[in-house]
Amino acid sequence: MPNTRPDRVGEAIRDELSQLIARDVHDPGIGFLTLTRVSVTPDLQIARVYYTSLGDEKAQRETARALQRATPFLRRQIGQRIRLRRVPELAFFYDESIARHDRIEQILQDLKAEAGARGDGAAADAPGEPNGGDATPAPPAAAQSGRDDPPGHE
Repeated sequence: MPNTRPDRVGEAIRDELSQLIARDVHDPGIGFLTLTRVSVTPDLQIARVYYTSLGDEKAQRETARALQRATPFLRRQIGQRIRLRRVPELAFFYDESIARHDRIEQILQDLKAEAGARGDGAAADAPGEPNGGDATPAPPAAAQSGRDDPPGHE
């Protein structure tokens, strides 16, 4: 839960912007849009709104232009809905962290598929795995030392 004033104001702005974009902004350039976070400066003068959208690069550029066109309207509406002395300037930024996360996930999936294609259970051939690696199981921990020395006399 946000506990500093900029965090609370950012959450309130994100909630209001989500409702405004879904209900009141009728620009066809704004496609399916998700507001991921809003970062407000400590002096509450600038709100950086991070978003993601579906579509290719061209659709993302069109969404950015549509958000820039809608910024004055959105700022006026925020001023009417949230009680602040001065309404922060809104700056919209495409959030690339989701795309990076998806790319990393895709690379991990490819590595897993490649390991599976190398052999039937290439991961199971690693030592220490059940039925893989060594043909004989490792002895229990108590029987490994073979000594009956008390602890601390190694």
